[in-house]
Amino acid sequence: MHHKVVIIGSGPAGLTAALYAARANLEPLVIRGLQPGGLIATTSEVENYPGFPEGIGGFELAEAMEKQAARFGTQYLDSMVTKVDVDQRPFVIHTDGGQTVTADAIIVSTGASPRKLGVPGEAELANRGVSYCATCDGFFFRGKKVVVVGGGNSALDEGLFLTRYVDELVIVHRRDTLRADPVLQERAFNNPKVRFIWNSTVVAINGKDKVESVTLRNLKTGEMSELPTDGVFPYIGHVPNTELFRGILELDEGGYIVTDGRTRTNIPGIFAAGDVADHIYRQAVTAAGDGCRAAMEATWYLAEQEHARAKATATASA
Repeated sequence: MHHKVVIIGSGPAGLTAALYAARANLEPLVIRGLQPGGLIATTSEVENYPGFPEGIGGFELAEAMEKQAARFGTQYLDSMVTKVDVDQRPFVIHTDGGQTVTADAIIVSTGASPRKLGVPGEAELANRGVSYCATCDGFFFRGKKVVVVGGGNSALDEGLFLTRYVDELVIVHRRDTLRADPVLQERAFNNPKVRFIWNSTVVAINGKDKVESVTLRNLKTGEMSELPTDGVFPYIGHVPNTELFRGILELDEGGYIVTDGRTRTNIPGIFAAGDVADHIYRQAVTAAGDGCRAAMEATWYLAEQEHARAKATATASA
């Protein structure tokens, strides 16, 4: 199976790249990966994406992007990429479904995954009270008490979504001020279900078959305390999904793909877009912009390659 352009990842960056590549008649293939639609698809409501004055659900936004790209000829493959061979042309991509796909150009838009707390009990109680997706799991905490860890936009946005279901929401933050947008802070401070524990971190998640409590440490006093809770939702940042490309593409110290400012990586023909290369803005709209740029760069790259081959053929025939 050969495609001129293969896009690895299906968040706003990947789907926008697909739209632009498809409109350039490159018939791209999107390998969706573990989370079709990307992390945006797990967000309850998106209020800062242009064109939606009343906001839009993250899943609905991703679905609309996918349909729009499909309208112009984008194809989709529900698989995980397990290996990319960049030592030959065309590039060779292997998937967990046993498929082998070749590509003249690759756009990497694998995004980022929620950063884990890395504390005892987190892995053991995953899906038994520990969750990283309020939209997915909020319903199961109806009438319960939950803890959200973090102080940024994700923590407050997803926490406020949880207040639709829970009786009490406790936001644990390691500082005494929030990093979230002022509008989200105002909503959280004015919500009677929300209270804050400042200057503290979660050092353990406790429970036998389900989450029963968290152990907190006050960062100023060192005091330890136990807080009963039915669930824990960590929102403390993200880790780029670049392990597949370690030793292949140039990465920075945080694991993000290094580009030249035009989405081009250290390997000609491979481009990176969205949160996989952006550790500063990390917004759906900036990821979409990256996807557009990556598709345009890939289009120009393929045109240059075709021109070079035509020139070489003409020279050989002369």
